[in-house]
Amino acid sequence: MDPAGVAELFCDLWLRAGASAGDSADSTTVRAVRALAPDVALPEGLTRGELLRTVAVRSAQVEGDAWSVVVAAHFRAPAPGAASDGASESDVRYFAVPVTSSAFEGAGRFTVTGVPAQVAGPGRAKVAEPPFGTLLPGRGALAVSLGEFFDAYLVGVGEVGRYLAPGAKLSPVRGSDYRSVAVGEVRADSEVAEGAVPADGTEVQVRAAVTAVDGGGGQWPLEYELSMRSRSGRWEVSGMHAGATAPARSVPAGGAAK
Repeated sequence: MDPAGVAELFCDLWLRAGASAGDSADSTTVRAVRALAPDVALPEGLTRGELLRTVAVRSAQVEGDAWSVVVAAHFRAPAPGAASDGASESDVRYFAVPVTSSAFEGAGRFTVTGVPAQVAGPGRAKVAEPPFGTLLPGRGALAVSLGEFFDAYLVGVGEVGRYLAPGAKLSPVRGSDYRSVAVGEVRADSEVAEGAVPADGTEVQVRAAVTAVDGGGGQWPLEYELSMRSRSGRWEVSGMHAGATAPARSVPAGGAAK
């Protein structure tokens, strides 16, 4: 059983317990820390800045029931030289939390076995070159089809189904409060999407930059990766892969957003 949630909660409580010099052994925060880690030392008089949130970013099972969970702690700290005007800057630190876990009646038991260790943050992963090498014309057939699709999918103008390839299923976004949407740069993995709509059944993968505007005038830059298939002189959406690079291959119709 992964103890990431327990380590995240503990790190949050542990940092808050040391954020105020007035915390006592009887405070609610300290008692909550002791429930998870009876014997660990507590920080004292922390003044770095307000703790906003903690998030577990990596869990590794070290040996047997022993785990090491890296937790990111996000602080709002006063900006250098800006104390007078209340300006602040963001500060993220990373802590490795040692946890022991054991199964118990289908649930689990967890104990933090030591004081967190501050560690370096994660590095940047190497990203493969995306397959979308062809920039499509802004008023081309495919970009126009995408504009109509996103009007229905994000704004609710018309039915989404009319813009989907046969067999594809995709529910519209609800409750977004988007009032309009504009399709920006569209790139494809094939030059076949540049001009007129090709023969029926031709499929390409595309990445589309979209700007949605909400009821308050807020602009939301969004990005989608989709499979598009030609049929009866138009392009239709045959799959969506939002949030992940779509490989340069045919994707079955009917895939909902992943």
